[in-house]
Amino acid sequence: MAGMKEIRGKIKSVQNTRKITKAMEMVAASKMRRAQERMRSARPYADKIRDVAAHMSAATPEYRHPFMVENKGAKAAGMILVTTDKGLCGGMNTNVLRAALLKFKELEQKGQTIEASAIGSKGLGFLNRLKAKTVSQVTHLGDTPHLEKLIGAIKVQLDLYSEGKISAVYLAFTRFVNTMKQEAVIEQLLPLSASDFARKDGLDSKSELVTPKTSWDYIYEPDAQTVVDELLVRYVEALVYQAVAENMASEQSARMVAMKAASDNAKTVIGELQLVYNKSRQAAITKELSEIVGGAAAVG
Repeated sequence: MAGMKEIRGKIKSVQNTRKITKAMEMVAASKMRRAQERMRSARPYADKIRDVAAHMSAATPEYRHPFMVENKGAKAAGMILVTTDKGLCGGMNTNVLRAALLKFKELEQKGQTIEASAIGSKGLGFLNRLKAKTVSQVTHLGDTPHLEKLIGAIKVQLDLYSEGKISAVYLAFTRFVNTMKQEAVIEQLLPLSASDFARKDGLDSKSELVTPKTSWDYIYEPDAQTVVDELLVRYVEALVYQAVAENMASEQSARMVAMKAASDNAKTVIGELQLVYNKSRQAAITKELSEIVGGAAAVG
């Protein structure tokens, strides 16, 4: 009977766990829809600012912004690592951290050190475990990304590149493909090139390339350099914001799928434990009947 009591306790425990995972699955499904809407609503802004940046860079060939000039002599490289603040989202963070680690090793083999910025608690913990140099960080973004919270961490990397201290800035994040698929991506954020402006999707290096068909003539206020400087900073910030929005949509999708799998596994375990319990209960009843029959026969 002690065995049956233990099995009943296990069944109860798994049932309670299944209730939690089922609730988390429903919450993630609700948040996922909102995260996808935010991600898609940010794309038109990113597309438009990229178009304007492309036309302005073509219209002012006499001035090259520091973001478009290679820092060949720099002995370090920058990395903006975008992860989640919470866990329970399958292998999403593991995949992007593995990709970032491979990039770190590749850069180290070239004799470069890493100047990293962490967006998200998981990435910050990863950098601390690696004992990597973390120059900026931002965590606890919540369910809605706000650019004003991201600007500080981004600006540190942009300033390092403008000062010639790092040779490139890379952006590591998880791109949302669909509800069932998310992929870890590492994009070169700086230096910018003409092909970066030509992409239909600034976060997808496989997208078809298009170039401005016409050259626009601008009237600058106060001057061309000031306008281009401000515009390219906004352009890079828009790319990072879009990456964070993609990462959040991926997080909720991955969590929903992971919690659904956990709920299904819990249901299977409950069924197996229930079968074991029924067998134990039937064996106990059979044993009692055998004892009663044996006792009756001995008395007779």
